[in-house]
This record gives sequence, C-alpha cells and structure tokens, in this order.
Amino acid sequence: MNESFPTRCAPQGNVFDPGCPARAVLGILAEKWALLLVHMLATGPARTAELRRRIGGISDKMLIQTLRRLERSGFVARHAYPEVPPRVEYSLTTLGVSLSGPITTLDRWVEQHLAEIRLAQSEFDERG
Repeated sequence: MNESFPTRCAPQGNVFDPGCPARAVLGILAEKWALLLVHMLATGPARTAELRRRIGGISDKMLIQTLRRLERSGFVARHAYPEVPPRVEYSLTTLGVSLSGPITTLDRWVEQHLAEIRLAQSEFDERG
C-alpha cells in the first residue's frame, strides 16, 4: 500500500474514511461558495469583481479564500496579467471542467425541485 495514504484509505480514496484525504476534498467541494464558483467558471474565465457581482451575497474575503482553496486543489487556475492596473482572471482547469458537469446538474436539480423541498420543510416545521 502507498505510504502517503492512511491505512484504510485506498490510493483512489475513500470519502467514508475520516482519515483519508478524499474526505478533506469533499469538505472543500461541499461548501456552497465552492459549488457556485465552479458552476459560474464553467461559463468561462472571470475576474474577481465579475464573480462577486454574479454570485450574490459572497464577501470579498470569502470569495478570495474559496478561490484559493479551489486553486490549491487543482480545480481553478489563476492568471495574473502584467498590466497597470493589475488584472487577474480565474478559470477552471481540466480537473475543474470535469467537476463542473456534476455541480451544474446538482444546481439544476435543486432549482427544479425547490417547491417540493420547501413544502417538505414547511410540513416538517409544522409537526415540530
């Protein structure tokens, strides 16, 4: 077995093992801002200000932190142009593009089933 993985973590990963790095990656992708950023960047490269405008409610700090986490994990690429004033664009890597399909599908599923979800929530709250 590869020594860089915990004993129960197979080389391809095991999200059910709390000691496996796959669990940490899942944690990064489970954040709503990460999901929204990957979905948004699937339409093409974007600058920070454009991402902030298009994704309502995200603070500058959270935007930058999330982009850095996605960049560190290989989902997003940052390109700084040598211009004055400085210009930075973010885009999906090949790995990020492979992730964007499932995320976009999840987003669309939520939108299509929102009425059912809200009804279930309301019924649950009325019982409580």
